[in-house]
Amino acid sequence: MSSVTTQQESQTPPLKQTGWPMFYCPISQTHNAGEIARIREECKKESFWYRALPLSLGSMLVTQGLVSKGIFSASPRFGALPKMAIAGVLGFAIGKMSYIGECQKKFQKIGIVPFGSQQKRHCHHTCKECEAKLGANEKEGSTPSASQS
Repeated sequence: MSSVTTQQESQTPPLKQTGWPMFYCPISQTHNAGEIARIREECKKESFWYRALPLSLGSMLVTQGLVSKGIFSASPRFGALPKMAIAGVLGFAIGKMSYIGECQKKFQKIGIVPFGSQQKRHCHHTCKECEAKLGANEKEGSTPSASQS
């Protein structure tokens, strides 16, 4: 008897979550995970080769030139290396960030909006699950967004 009651207790359904979870959208279930991974990898590679690396090397070259001209002072112990390293890291970070818009366009082509305001994070395609959620929320007078408190 005790084994029967423990089986019934362990098979209780999970609590139903009210509203939309913060990062769930049914449209993400309809896109091929391979396609999303391919775009993500493409963005990583292109942002590195076309923006981050050139900006990093360019800023390091400019910094070295400024140190050799005497505009920036070289460290007595390490020379121009610390300033060049900082310029390289900053150039790399700025280069990576500057490519976000291009990646956003690639995701938008397949119907996903991964970046943007919280208001735009709900589904943009009309699917049965979205329509049901939107219809239920409109009746309650709320909107489906991740910024609900």
